[in-house]
Amino acid sequence: MKTLLPIDQEVLFNVNLIENSSLEDGLSGWSPVGSCTALSVHEEEPAKVPTETINDVEEGYRPSGRYILASGRADEADGLRRPINGGALKPRVTYRVAGWISLGGAAATGEGGHPVRVNLRLDDECVVEGGAVCAVAGKWTEIKGAFRLKKSPSCDAAVYVQGAPAGVDVKVMDLQVFATDRKARFRKLRKKTDKVGDLALIEVTYSRRERRTLSVVRKRDVVLNFGSGASAISGASIRVMQMDSSFPFGACINPGVIQNPAFVDFFTKHFDWAVFENELKWYHTEAQQGQLNYADSDALLDFCDKYGKPVRGHCIFWAVENTVQQWVKNLSNDQLTSAVQERLQSLLTRYAGRFPHYDVNNEMLHGSYYRDRLGDDIDAFMFREAARLDPGATLFVNDYNVEGGNDPNATPEKYIEQIAALQQKGAAVGGIGLQGHVTNPVGEVICDALDKLSAATDLPVWLTELDVCESDVDLRADDLEVVLREAYAHPAVEGVVFWGFMQGHMWRQDACLVNSDGTVNDAGERQTLSIDRFSGDAKSFVDLRREWTSHARGHIDSAGHFKFRGYHGTYVVQLATATGKVHKTFSVEKGDTPLVLDMDL
Repeated sequence: MKTLLPIDQEVLFNVNLIENSSLEDGLSGWSPVGSCTALSVHEEEPAKVPTETINDVEEGYRPSGRYILASGRADEADGLRRPINGGALKPRVTYRVAGWISLGGAAATGEGGHPVRVNLRLDDECVVEGGAVCAVAGKWTEIKGAFRLKKSPSCDAAVYVQGAPAGVDVKVMDLQVFATDRKARFRKLRKKTDKVGDLALIEVTYSRRERRTLSVVRKRDVVLNFGSGASAISGASIRVMQMDSSFPFGACINPGVIQNPAFVDFFTKHFDWAVFENELKWYHTEAQQGQLNYADSDALLDFCDKYGKPVRGHCIFWAVENTVQQWVKNLSNDQLTSAVQERLQSLLTRYAGRFPHYDVNNEMLHGSYYRDRLGDDIDAFMFREAARLDPGATLFVNDYNVEGGNDPNATPEKYIEQIAALQQKGAAVGGIGLQGHVTNPVGEVICDALDKLSAATDLPVWLTELDVCESDVDLRADDLEVVLREAYAHPAVEGVVFWGFMQGHMWRQDACLVNSDGTVNDAGERQTLSIDRFSGDAKSFVDLRREWTSHARGHIDSAGHFKFRGYHGTYVVQLATATGKVHKTFSVEKGDTPLVLDMDL
């Protein structure tokens, strides 16, 4: 049995390690990177200063409007740097990189913007990625990066801001590096998921859109009414037990893992849905043109039917070029159009009604193979045809890095633009897939992405391929808790699917919940309570599932009522009376008012 030792050095949470100067020139500590780069300080026009931020390092913080301009840049590596005290950086702590970036100068004009990166350098050889944004001229973009160190730095560190082509000026406002307080964040999330009394509300803001409120949808007040027989059972003992949850968790499977008893045992006990790892993808079902092979997907469907697990259909197409089989690439454009139609017809008619969800064209933020070959309408055509062939399925977009804040190609804003463009062309987009291949997750960044996506689209969100990569299993458990609590606390999220959970059977090996010998590690189920200040009451995956399950005991009151507050799902009630025990089942669904259920005996 293992217990973590406490960290012996004090960490100050939410304290900026970059002491932004208040001197007249505003450049104290900053220096240019590049022989031609010049730095100067400016004040932004008040109307152009951002008004919304996820940064809560200081209560009531708003961007200052004062920025440093790096001009005369002769290379992409040119920019600016600022040393920070390496002794202030502690290992095993997640640090946020926050601030605002914009571009200027004649070379910055045009559409699309340019990537600007913030990195931490510990010495000449060690560079730690701290975040990246797709910056544009005339607009401020918020940095949402994060990093964590494996060990204490042996020297002072420096923060570098670089990127954008030569000749493009880079503007930096209010750059900050600070340790995140996860325990404080978790307290806020518990209030969102377990509000007692008045209905819990979340304020969701997207850009400068009008604010709106959404009710938290995980719990509801319940009144069990035993009616006319109340006098006979007043004071009787009652027990309410939740049997399953209406918030599903799932995992990916393949033909190999379903032969492993330890895998099957953990999967059937702790997961509600499944997704096939590769067996439904086009390169698997038709590796050679005209030679269809659905044997593996049929066998996996049989396995899921046996255990009553719904399955996500992943995926009909994959937009990234290196995932497209060679025979498809060899086709002429006319032949490719026919092949796309045949793929849709074959898959969707064979499995009509079997897959509640489909990822239609995977990773369109990172690939455009079919669009490049067949034109801008092909992606929407895939959605329209899939909806026609299997109208009962919910059709998803699915992509990675959107929730991480560190990929200029996959911002929530770009995802929203893609969804809107598909819908304008008649695509029946029914859901948003966030893959969730994350490292060093930050709750506020995840929540910001969820807020923006839900406010702009009103579509349900699923985490579709979750794996949290960290070699230290205790930190992995902490990181996993960050992602799961954010997902569970957000009303737009309707489910979470893991991209594997067993060592040796995962795409990313430092993300497992179950070891190769079948033992469950601390990310899967914590065996001891950590005394690390940053983990304290940390919860594993199984621990969180227990926390989000409701049970109640008590007695019938004189009015024949039993009241409790429970998570949505299916329940069984056991009532002990003078004549014996009575069992009844009922369901708690979403609702803003107390649920009153008549329990006729």
